[in-house]
Amino acid sequence: MKQRLLGKTPEELREIALAAGLPAFAGKQMAQWLYGKRVRSVEEMTNLSKAGREALARDWEVGYAAPVECQESSDGTKKYLFEAQGFFIEAVMIPDQDRKTLCVSSQAGCKMGCKFCMTGRQGFHGNLSAADILNQFFAIEEAGELSNAVFMGMGEPLDNWEEVKRVLEVLTSPWGLAWSPKRITLSTIGVLPNLRKFLDESHCHLAVSLHNPFPEERLEMMPVQKAWPLEDVVNLIRQYDFTGQRRVSFEYTVFAGWNDTKRHADALLRLLQGLECRVNLIRFHQIPDFPFVPAPLPQMEAFRDRLSRGGITATIRASRGEDIFAACGLLAGKHKGL
Repeated sequence: MKQRLLGKTPEELREIALAAGLPAFAGKQMAQWLYGKRVRSVEEMTNLSKAGREALARDWEVGYAAPVECQESSDGTKKYLFEAQGFFIEAVMIPDQDRKTLCVSSQAGCKMGCKFCMTGRQGFHGNLSAADILNQFFAIEEAGELSNAVFMGMGEPLDNWEEVKRVLEVLTSPWGLAWSPKRITLSTIGVLPNLRKFLDESHCHLAVSLHNPFPEERLEMMPVQKAWPLEDVVNLIRQYDFTGQRRVSFEYTVFAGWNDTKRHADALLRLLQGLECRVNLIRFHQIPDFPFVPAPLPQMEAFRDRLSRGGITATIRASRGEDIFAACGLLAGKHKGL
């Protein structure tokens, strides 16, 4: 089986070029073909010698894989299904006026086991490679029009940090897509060892899945609370500067009667006091065999207003793509024909 060039750095491409009998500078040329011109085959790299391309193509391919299917929501959101690691994974393209944001997956399934998430309920199947993740950016119809990316799809990005880090390097490096890190947000439940690495090694925005400020209640829904307590996550975040262009937000899915009370809002204010941040309130999207229901909109608005009066910017996130199971917590990697 051929190896994939997608996701390789110029330094790695240099070594691949030398092994194929090409000059060292061919590594930079290959990076330009891969990320600048987005070619789909080695044969298209026409400033490499024919003999070099033939030698390269014996062991290597660019590595694109077309989506298995695409579903479009009534609101314009598109959900793309890909096959990776022998499983199906999903990416969601969200249009919003002049922006097109890709919600990208980093794992097939997830280890974290959050009870209200369809991905978490299916268990963990494997880490995606950098090529698998980048393919979600390059193989969709809107590849050349994407303005932003959120690592909020299937899986926990910081549980696959080395491959995600490689993807962020491709997205933000001058030899890659040359995106500003401010166009990218990574969402995590708070994998502490790799959260510190992300904060040290990247300048992308951070979103933390919080959902309940009380440790014992959060543990009911999120088993990771035991390994990486929320208070420890927030204390680590406090060590970094979010007063400039880099932002930190906290994701808060609102359930009727479980985490939508004044008591919860006040505890959230205490937990985040003095931290420059935003709280995104997310309407829960009903999933099978789960007893909780969404909080009514007036309750969400009251919760938002209480946070705002306490000095924390809070917004209610608009739900997108719910009719095609593309909204928050609904990604399951299911082929509609299966």
